[in-house]
Amino acid sequence: MPLKITFELSDSDLRHFRKLAKTAQTTAKKRSEKKIIKAARDLLDEITRVSVPNFIRERLENVGKFVDMLEDQDWALTGENRQRILNALAYFNEPADLIPDSIPGIGYLDDAIMVELVVEELRHDIDAYDDFCAFRKNLDGRSRKKTRPTENQSSLDSRRKQLHSRMRRRRGQRRSARGARGSGSGFKTLSLW
Repeated sequence: MPLKITFELSDSDLRHFRKLAKTAQTTAKKRSEKKIIKAARDLLDEITRVSVPNFIRERLENVGKFVDMLEDQDWALTGENRQRILNALAYFNEPADLIPDSIPGIGYLDDAIMVELVVEELRHDIDAYDDFCAFRKNLDGRSRKKTRPTENQSSLDSRRKQLHSRMRRRRGQRRSARGARGSGSGFKTLSLW
């Protein structure tokens, strides 16, 4: 029989995770993008080899989406948009975890919490990427029927530009709303960078 456990992170808990994220980002500035992505892939490989509770595994699988966003040439993230995703992955480059990964059952709990916080922080980026992937899949299905590759690429480029713009606009709106509310508590007011 499944058991549901929920918990709330206090303002001090959130400050602690922000501090961990900032430390990881500072360390990651000394590492190449390739190494940051490799560390994220290593984490994903590791959780397939060890026994990890489903609630942790489900959250850590989001790390794969961040890697996909960076490596997807059609999505073509650059500048600040790319750096935000690299910052999200920076935590997984840290050799010293809050909870050592080797502890059975809960070793990846801190990683899962960080992913959950990052997913909330990058919600607009993730939504835009999901929309882009759905558009591309639909476009690929139609292309087999009648369109030319150059038309597809043009449509894809146009959609990507729209979604990148939407992503930045929504992020700005969120920052404005966050500033109007004050610091508060909970995921909605967390800013990792």
